[in-house]
Amino acid sequence: MERLSTESAFTVLAKAKELEATGRTVVHLELGEPDFPTPAHIVDAGVDALRAGHTHYVPTPGILPLRESVSAFLERSGRLRAPADRVIVTPGAKPIMFFTILALCEEGDEVLFPDPGFPMYESIVHFAGALPVPVPLREENQFRIDPEELERLVTPRTKLIILNSPQNPCGSASSTSDCEAIAEIAIHHDLSVLSDEVYWAICYEHKHASVLDVDGMADRTVLLDGWSKTFAMTGWRLGFGVFPVPLVEPVTRAVVNSVSCTSAFSQFAAKAALDGPWQPVRDMVAEFRRRRDMIVDGLNKIPGIVCASPEGAFYVFPNIKSFGLPSSLLQARLLEEAGVACLAGATFGSRGEGYLRLSYANSMDNIGVALCAMKEFCANL
Repeated sequence: MERLSTESAFTVLAKAKELEATGRTVVHLELGEPDFPTPAHIVDAGVDALRAGHTHYVPTPGILPLRESVSAFLERSGRLRAPADRVIVTPGAKPIMFFTILALCEEGDEVLFPDPGFPMYESIVHFAGALPVPVPLREENQFRIDPEELERLVTPRTKLIILNSPQNPCGSASSTSDCEAIAEIAIHHDLSVLSDEVYWAICYEHKHASVLDVDGMADRTVLLDGWSKTFAMTGWRLGFGVFPVPLVEPVTRAVVNSVSCTSAFSQFAAKAALDGPWQPVRDMVAEFRRRRDMIVDGLNKIPGIVCASPEGAFYVFPNIKSFGLPSSLLQARLLEEAGVACLAGATFGSRGEGYLRLSYANSMDNIGVALCAMKEFCANL
């Protein structure tokens, strides 16, 4: 159990709540969840399912109508052609990470993962007994994986590559050429890939690109996705994976042994999300884009801060190296002295030191308040 780490967002949230309990005002830019309500037609479908009696066990991989909807949705959106029997629905997307890594990795295996990156990748790899090998994401490369550097890190013990695009915490997105080069490496070295695409719908200037767009990659890639980010359904705890055929039965057994199945009524809501109107998603992404432009512009006007414009997700990852302070200390002081809750870049890996992660999943008014507070705070450093 000591191999497992935690998510600092929840730690910072708890500290921010403690401050608020004393009467302080805090702007929350630490949490990675849309601040929009779940669209009404999805909520209605969940309520209808409850009233219809869908409150009992269902098949472990998920109800067939939902898995068929996932399959149809992926094909309709141009992402992947895969039959429903390769889809497994889970309570949240994190189980897909756990089950994939536990199914593929043993003691002595190596797993390549992005740094900075979602901290659970490294944590789960450690838990499985494998060796996490960070792949640097560099600001000068727009926080994207450099395929040449990735290949230099491959060894005979490498088993799995973890990808995330659009990316948490940097908001970067892989290009089509990036995906083609990474796919070539995976095929050449016979490696499996876990492609975390939970932010796929939140892209701004460019269309989402994936290694699954490359012929032959579906046979060695696990697609990780879910409803939390795309449909503002974080609290519903709904995720899915699309697995290569040899992994479907073993991962289904892992689900049986851990959670049995995903709640019945929520799967009907998930189906309504995939089958229903796309306009709420478009509206949410358009609002995120306006917020992105506002926060990037505001941060770059603060002396000492340099902030690249993210291509997806809802995070900025500003460079704060000029202040000469550890990112953890800056995170703590911003919360205590400025009332701005954000995350230290170092919590996302060693390459994150010198940066902060701010989520712009908050109103433009609150973002404006945070920017003013940060400007005043930084002027006194």
